[in-house]
Amino acid sequence: MPPLPDRDGVGPTRVRLRGGSVLVELADRFGERAAAKVLAGEVFCSDGTSVTASTVLPPLSDVWLYRDLPDEVEVPFDIPVLYRDDDIVVVDKPHFLATTPRGGHVAQTATVRLRRELGLPELSPAHRLDRLTAGVLLFTVRREIRGAYQTMFARGEVRKTYLARAGVDPTLRFPRVVWSRIVKHRGQLQAVEENGRPNAETLVSHLGDGVYRLTPTTGRTHQLRVHMNSLGLPIVGDPLYPTVIDVAPDDFTRPLRLLAHTLEFDDPISGQPRRFVSAREL
Repeated sequence: MPPLPDRDGVGPTRVRLRGGSVLVELADRFGERAAAKVLAGEVFCSDGTSVTASTVLPPLSDVWLYRDLPDEVEVPFDIPVLYRDDDIVVVDKPHFLATTPRGGHVAQTATVRLRRELGLPELSPAHRLDRLTAGVLLFTVRREIRGAYQTMFARGEVRKTYLARAGVDPTLRFPRVVWSRIVKHRGQLQAVEENGRPNAETLVSHLGDGVYRLTPTTGRTHQLRVHMNSLGLPIVGDPLYPTVIDVAPDDFTRPLRLLAHTLEFDDPISGQPRRFVSAREL
């Protein structure tokens, strides 16, 4: 567990060390700003003590610090709360808002914004939606119950239904199951389908007029977008599939027409059936 609390909704960053002088290693790896944090007493060992200029730690030790936040474009959309109790918060996430801090998205993420807006410092997502995907997103309120909900998703015990808008191919028959092996390589924007044992499965139904219901039984990165593209029906507004399109970070005019519409499960704490439906439209 981090020795530092969240600060304004943002948790501390852990750095695993190679060993030796902490000041020298952080300066070599991250530059002068990291070294300045050590000298200012802003880097901490796992026991909560401050790192000093003379601190030496063995390999695989951890230190913790608050990283400098990137300049971010504000995502100008609200996050409506669909349901809230002492255990969970369910929201209707807008397009363009990442679920959790990563890379250049920190403060402008659903997790950080909701921690601030709701005053819930331990709020944490039980699953994730892509930044460009809108719809139903479940958070846990307290650290001690987080694992029960995350395990429920990991075991595939949650029934998820998405809606998407795409083109129409009269030669394709629906409903149909699409399965393939999807791999996301580090450093590449697109996930790709490769030969080998399938690890992704989606039931695709055409509801008419280019609206599709997508029911995944697995949760690979970009799975729905990849599978629709593999049918020759890329989702409207997709900047990655079939080709990568450069979109300005402040351009919110072309949302991906993909909506996490329904989330259903038996609550792992209370045992009662739960069903949450997005109020958004494609």
